[in-house]
Amino acid sequence: MKATIKAVALATLLSAPGHASAACLQQETENNNTESKANSGLCSGQTVNGSIGSSSDIDWYKFDTTSTGDISVSLNHGSSADFDFYLYRSSGSYILSGQSSARPETGTYSAASAGTHFIKVSRYSGTGSYTLNVTFNGDGGGSTPPTSCSYGVRPAKPSNLTSYLLGGSSDVCPVLTSGQGSLLLMGGGTDVDAAFSNRMAPQIKGGNIVVLRAAGTDAYNSYLQGLTGAASVETLIVDTQTKANSAYVEWAIKSAEAVFIAGGDQSAYLNAWQGTLVQSAIAHVYAKGGVVGGTSAGDHVLSQYVYDPDGVSGAISSEVVTDYCHNTINISSNFLNFPLLANTLNDTHFRQRDRMGRSAVFQAKLGQNGRVIAVSEATSLFVTADGQGIVDGTNEVYVLRADSQTQYTQTSCGQPVIIKDLLRFKLLPGDRFNLLDNSTTVTPIRIGIDGRNTSFYSPVSPY
Repeated sequence: MKATIKAVALATLLSAPGHASAACLQQETENNNTESKANSGLCSGQTVNGSIGSSSDIDWYKFDTTSTGDISVSLNHGSSADFDFYLYRSSGSYILSGQSSARPETGTYSAASAGTHFIKVSRYSGTGSYTLNVTFNGDGGGSTPPTSCSYGVRPAKPSNLTSYLLGGSSDVCPVLTSGQGSLLLMGGGTDVDAAFSNRMAPQIKGGNIVVLRAAGTDAYNSYLQGLTGAASVETLIVDTQTKANSAYVEWAIKSAEAVFIAGGDQSAYLNAWQGTLVQSAIAHVYAKGGVVGGTSAGDHVLSQYVYDPDGVSGAISSEVVTDYCHNTINISSNFLNFPLLANTLNDTHFRQRDRMGRSAVFQAKLGQNGRVIAVSEATSLFVTADGQGIVDGTNEVYVLRADSQTQYTQTSCGQPVIIKDLLRFKLLPGDRFNLLDNSTTVTPIRIGIDGRNTSFYSPVSPY
């Protein structure tokens, strides 16, 4: 069942544990504040997404090395915090630490003896999210980071599953770089050719692409194959949890080098895919170094928090600013948990449908550490594993986030929303924005929302 919160503040959810892959730990799970409660399943080379939510929060991780050799640690976090790491054997004081103000904190311990080891992440100052990556000889009690190929024979297709396959039916096995997955956020409307030909194609190296949807046709098959040179493109119509848990669907997704989620209804996607093999298989493609993307509804479901109009009318800016708990505001979580989209909600069709007001309200619900990434039509943001995002297409990508100057003046149910000095970044084609640390050369402006007024934006045109 999808985790949903309707018309209330989400700030308390920002430190909540997300979905973890069954194979390798990808998301910190509380309570791991002591060595005895350390999260296990840490895999060599697999990035883990975690957060420090308070001054007393400490995160412990456990892994096993199988031979002598280097243990390398990289801890990264946003600019508003300073976190440190400590490496321990199963007993004794720490043998390696990163206690500077560097981002990332890195270090390598040489000739470590085989056995159980622990990593402790703690705060020097600030709170927020972080990513932890440890490389070592061993698998940490999970499995080794996923690689391309070795998925066995394609299972039999269920009789009630609609699929369209263009190209060969065998699994092509290009060499990907584990832990170096990329994300493609597309805003709907006309697709962005350059995002597929210049961004996706070089990364998947002629591999296989799967298109996921809950309804529709195979229109993407020839389009994507032509732009990327993929060995095959298969569209899967997955509209029930039974189909989402089929061996055929899992095999098709996991063996692919790219997954693209078409436009449609993000609520239908969450209802059919959340908590199923589709969910874990998508995470697998990203973890092995593939590309995961989506347009419109497919973009919405990529972020940690999802605008989810399940059974309600769509949220319209002029309406939701009049009531912080307007009945069209419905936000879900616990589907995909990509570290680069932690504490983030995606929005689409942005400028064309005047969604600045509703996204400002969404940002307020996520709280001080929350962020909205809003993509206009015919535009995309391609984000590599180091957090660097680049804009392609013809319009803009907007980022909304808060800082110490931002004021949530009135955010109470039944009351008009009043927000002051929210940061608004406008990214044009060719501009870059790093989703890991929010760095960019683009200068933001500050915008406000006052739902008491008919003209509720400040400045009058916030775009």
